[in-house]
Amino acid sequence: MALDTRTDRRPSFAGLLWRSTVGKKTVMAVSGLVMLLYLVVHMIGNLKIFFGADEFNGYAHWLRVAGAPFMHHEWTLWLARVVLVAAVVAHATSAYQLSRRDLRARPHRYAHRRARTGYATRTMRWGGIILGLFIVWHLLDLTTGTVHTGGFQSGRPYQNVVDTFSTWYGNVIYLVAMLALGLHIRHGFWSAAQTLGVGSPARERLLTALAQVLALALTAGFVSVPVAVMTGVVS
Repeated sequence: MALDTRTDRRPSFAGLLWRSTVGKKTVMAVSGLVMLLYLVVHMIGNLKIFFGADEFNGYAHWLRVAGAPFMHHEWTLWLARVVLVAAVVAHATSAYQLSRRDLRARPHRYAHRRARTGYATRTMRWGGIILGLFIVWHLLDLTTGTVHTGGFQSGRPYQNVVDTFSTWYGNVIYLVAMLALGLHIRHGFWSAAQTLGVGSPARERLLTALAQVLALALTAGFVSVPVAVMTGVVS
């Protein structure tokens, strides 16, 4: 008589956490904060373009040799890329699954839905889609040069940026994406604070103000580059 050697496999703590709504919201909040940190650093780096081609191209070169000689050429850059891609995938996946779960929970719309909640949800959803499409275009334009207009020049990011923002569609795509980014950060930062337990009635005004300042500063910082190219400040 054969013995049944099968054992009940219980889901791990990480598995249970991911399956729960709280777990998905936590993943979404943490991955969002990782991307926010990247955006702050990326914006500061972008502003180096105002110091001239040598400064901007030198910064781009430094990104590829950062950590040397301990880190091989571009290892630090690729490590940052892997972390960022993981954060983007985790953020998008959790957002999609939470959205699907919410729709299944209430297949029929509420008769009197709160306007603020509905507006924030639609803003985050469509903003996320716009930003996802923008990331693809941005990489194909300034990283691989696949859709770049004006002749992509490897190792000369200053000239590539000027080329992109010398076209009307390059400016339109970038400006729309940055406005979507500002709205996404404005609501997402506050939402992440609530999810991670930082938010409270006493801190409501502070968190709201901080979210608005971050959104405004990042939007203004990123938008300043195409505006500078359009006005001839950077050429």
